[in-house]
Amino acid sequence: MSDLRKINIDGTEIEVDGAMTLIQACEEAGVEIPRFCYHERLTIAGNCRMCLVEVVGGPPKPAASCAMQVRDLRPGPEGQPPVVKTNSPMVKKAREGVMEFMLINHPLDCPICDQGGECDLQDQAMAYGISESRFKEPKRIVDDLDLGPLISTTMTRCISCTRCVRFTSEVAGLTQMGQTGRGEDAEIVSYLNQTLDSNMQGNIIDLCPVGALTSKPYAFTARPWELAKTETIDVMDALGSNIRVDTKGREVMRIMPRNNDGVNEEWISDKTRFVWDGLRRQRLDRPYIRDNGKLRPATWGEALSKAAGAMKGKKVAGLIGDLVPVEAAFALKQLVTGLGGKVECRTDNVRLPLDIRAAYVGTAAIEDIDGAKAILLIGSDPRNESPVLNARLRKAWTRGADISLIGQPVDLTFDYTHLGTDRAALGAVLKGDTKDALGKDTLVIVGQGALREADGLAVLAHAQKYAELTESKLLVLHTAASRVGAMDVGATTLGGMEAALEGAEVIYNLGADEVQIDAGAFVIYQGSHGDRGAHRADIVLPGAAYTEENGLFVNTEGRPQLAMRAGFAPGEAKENWAILRALSAELDATLSYDSLAQLRTAMIAEVPHLAKIDQVPTNEGAALELGTLGKAAFLTVIKDFYLTNPITRASEVMAELSANTKARGAEKIAAE
Repeated sequence: MSDLRKINIDGTEIEVDGAMTLIQACEEAGVEIPRFCYHERLTIAGNCRMCLVEVVGGPPKPAASCAMQVRDLRPGPEGQPPVVKTNSPMVKKAREGVMEFMLINHPLDCPICDQGGECDLQDQAMAYGISESRFKEPKRIVDDLDLGPLISTTMTRCISCTRCVRFTSEVAGLTQMGQTGRGEDAEIVSYLNQTLDSNMQGNIIDLCPVGALTSKPYAFTARPWELAKTETIDVMDALGSNIRVDTKGREVMRIMPRNNDGVNEEWISDKTRFVWDGLRRQRLDRPYIRDNGKLRPATWGEALSKAAGAMKGKKVAGLIGDLVPVEAAFALKQLVTGLGGKVECRTDNVRLPLDIRAAYVGTAAIEDIDGAKAILLIGSDPRNESPVLNARLRKAWTRGADISLIGQPVDLTFDYTHLGTDRAALGAVLKGDTKDALGKDTLVIVGQGALREADGLAVLAHAQKYAELTESKLLVLHTAASRVGAMDVGATTLGGMEAALEGAEVIYNLGADEVQIDAGAFVIYQGSHGDRGAHRADIVLPGAAYTEENGLFVNTEGRPQLAMRAGFAPGEAKENWAILRALSAELDATLSYDSLAQLRTAMIAEVPHLAKIDQVPTNEGAALELGTLGKAAFLTVIKDFYLTNPITRASEVMAELSANTKARGAEKIAAE
């Protein structure tokens, strides 16, 4: 039950929840309060004192607005709402004093600092500070930390706001960072000088309000005012994190998170943030044709003509990779089925039902994790499959949720009950007493590792049954960004990939680089990178990467989101849907659209819910029949978090992170 209180802020009276802090109430009133240590997604530290305000009738000194609740204020003598002033002489003098203290030891090396132009300290010193300092003492020097290949540190600039410590311990689940010493000797350090072992550590770059923690790969390459900023969607996993891609000319310079409370809040994984150097390397920038066992460059006309000649009158199969937008999957499905062929997007052989959206997506939204009191994970390792979703699970755990896992025991950064590794454990849970889970806002999350064996549909049916018995919701955690959208448009074949490829003479491989294609069939590969698919191909058609074309992606909860083009594809590479449209003309089976808008109109006519951008549709459908469970153990699907797709495998940063992870996991010898 809400506890509404009236409060007067700078002469404006508003009504807010009594549990709100003063800094939140001021934001509700449209008043900006400067801050360094306060962050709405972290616990309150109250140690920078920049957010001081004057509480009329309170103590004769300014109060820290981040650490005082509205309900703590006393009303006026005649019951009037309490009065808070944010721009009085007392507040102005207090903020100037705090800023003067902040800058005692700060090196003021703005011209060479990578944070210049987007530094909170710089901005607030201009807005709330004084023109000169009265301190003439020598500034202190602090040794820099080695946090690994992602984060560059200049700890002399640190103002001890402890945001990085709170993020790593609360959100990322690490205990490697902390503060030692007092007063002049206070320092942020890592335990035993360890590098950070987390796949979400890059977020402390965004959190740092000064230039103490900056991006090592991005260092000294651009200034913020030189960059063109594009709001788009991430495809490194199926969560669909909202991101901003910053480009300088044709090059992607960095990737940063955007806030979306329903999806990624304001965090992204390190793979999402640092994969951009993979967009520059091993790119396909012109068509190729294989002659005498070797690929040679060709013109578009020659390549399309040869591809059409190979497909005419032949049995064609289409494969859809993990990073393909819905429009390209829809165009390929129309092209191949129009030729009498079959298309398949489940290239990892997961057993997902073709037309029951409540089964292949689930009935839950990602936000449902926040309020869940009991969560059952089946065959999933969310820390590697979706690190940001795992951080959300950790948040639910810190609020008291009971989390259980059936599958391989893995480190999820929080405590959970391990119920077993195989199908027998799932059967036992279903046969056991489910009354404890009733009315607990239970959530069942099924990973792709649970669905890869022949009994995958039976596992999914048992998960549905458990959700039904506990009156809970089901979420299928996908690992491929393109999977849900491709299934929505029907890019599937009864019997899976084996049935689709059976007897195929020509295979049209649309960015499926994780598939091993046997010798015999003629392979046309369309993709952005010279990865496994291009090595096996007879014809290579260069396509655009996810930052180089407008596209629709449907995330793991079934939410359609728009990815926007941030730059142009290199060389002669084209947008994926446009290549398929041009090929259809060569085949005399022209697709019925000449623009992306026309394609989307045709697609939405067939699948109406794809028009509901950034909305999670209500998924319905009959429950699957309870089949017979096998005896195999559930296996994890991601062996190397940093090398899961062609873009990551082209990235030097991802290769270094992968090597570091392997070295960290190797057995230590005695001397170490």
